[in-house]
Amino acid sequence: MRNCEFRDLGRMAWSEAFALQQELVAGRKAGTIPDQFLVVEHPHVITLGRNAREENILAAPEVLERAGIAVEVADRGGDVTYHGPGQLVGYPILDLKEWKRDVGAYVRAIEQMLIDTLATFGFAGERIAGMTGVWTGGKKVAAIGVHLSRWVTSHGFALNIDTDLSYFRYIVPCGLTKPVTSLRDLGCGASRAEVLSALIDAFARAFDCEVLEPLTMETR
Repeated sequence: MRNCEFRDLGRMAWSEAFALQQELVAGRKAGTIPDQFLVVEHPHVITLGRNAREENILAAPEVLERAGIAVEVADRGGDVTYHGPGQLVGYPILDLKEWKRDVGAYVRAIEQMLIDTLATFGFAGERIAGMTGVWTGGKKVAAIGVHLSRWVTSHGFALNIDTDLSYFRYIVPCGLTKPVTSLRDLGCGASRAEVLSALIDAFARAFDCEVLEPLTMETR
């Protein structure tokens, strides 16, 4: 079974987390580190994927600035999305040559991991044909946007735990007019730690790996 190092970054600016991803992607391509699984919570930020349409940001720059929302351009797939407090954002950095050389299978595995996590708390997550992400009751609870370079993944997913959903009014999430929801909005009182524990178990099953705490430089 392959090993995957896990690290919880806590609250971190999107740009700082992106720089760390790039550093770890380089290490994974060089074979100097094993697979990685990062989780993080970002301050308010709107990110634009490679297929983003500017009209899907519904507020003027000065309005976003007053609301404390940064805007960043990402190299992931997808359109416009929002990250903020109360989300569990995951960035798997995996070499798919050691799993499956199949982008579609990778995205489906992330969806399954999120569906299994929701099931832990009694909610039925689902896929909707032609729409990436995970839904429940017709509302989107998790967004997915990934990037691959030489089969090494970056970016990933955002699961709404107790996110302030009012911030989604500033965008058309992922270019879709469908509503969004969160675990808290669904009536789930699970803490971030409880959701993260379920997510790690589901990740290990989805990618057939053992999730480890990161090694220190002294023990590498």
